[in-house]
Amino acid sequence: MKEIQVKVFDNDLEKAMRILKKKIQNDGLFKRLKLKKNYEKPSEHKRRKQREALRRQRITASKRFR
Repeated sequence: MKEIQVKVFDNDLEKAMRILKKKIQNDGLFKRLKLKKNYEKPSEHKRRKQREALRRQRITASKRFR
């Protein structure tokens, strides 16, 4: 598990919270928590993994043609 730290400057807690939320989102913690909340059947897990892989392939393919 990766340690996430946010420094607060000038008592600006709102900005620090936004930065923390963004770091957590980029790390994928929200997504993992959401997936672990309910049981996922093995067939659904496999299907979700395939969809994610397809999405990643489309993104990399679109970046190549820019």
